[in-house]
Amino acid sequence: MIRHGETEWSASGKHTGVTDVPLTDNGREAARRAGEALAELAFALVLTSPRQRARDTAALAGFPDAVADEDLVELDYGEYEGITTAEIRETRPGWDVWRDGSPGGESLADAAVRADRVIERALGADGDVLIVAHGHLLRVLAARWIELPPEGGGRLALGTAAACTLGFERERRVIWRWNDQAASASSSSSGA
Repeated sequence: MIRHGETEWSASGKHTGVTDVPLTDNGREAARRAGEALAELAFALVLTSPRQRARDTAALAGFPDAVADEDLVELDYGEYEGITTAEIRETRPGWDVWRDGSPGGESLADAAVRADRVIERALGADGDVLIVAHGHLLRVLAARWIELPPEGGGRLALGTAAACTLGFERERRVIWRWNDQAASASSSSSGA
């Protein structure tokens, strides 16, 4: 799985569900680098959210023919769309999307239903699957993959353009790699 590259809203911490915000230059470059790390891999199926930021990430990563899947859209944040956690907490101290949800938005339970459908689709593919989507949805998907409730995704931080690998250890579903930003990190951010 790959989370879409940086957007102006993700860089500023704004909740971005239904609003289709484009990638920044940094986001486009990180998507290209993430694709370079996947260049040697073959996928039986590549799925993407239909939101432009995810489709562009998939295309820049080398997968322009990724299949758009409505189940991969980000959570609908309702009244909290386009605002930051700090702004929300001005009127709702201690608010947490994983515990409190968003008024007028989608519940984590509903997002889990969508994630479960994506998992079933991936399990039905004849080989490895690449998914390009959004931070909160991918965190819910990973929690559901390892048979946790969707709130378990709150324990899985996920940066933009980060790669994750879900798989099996024998017959048990596991997370092999999580929030790997090494492939998408620029050489200038290495601290050198």
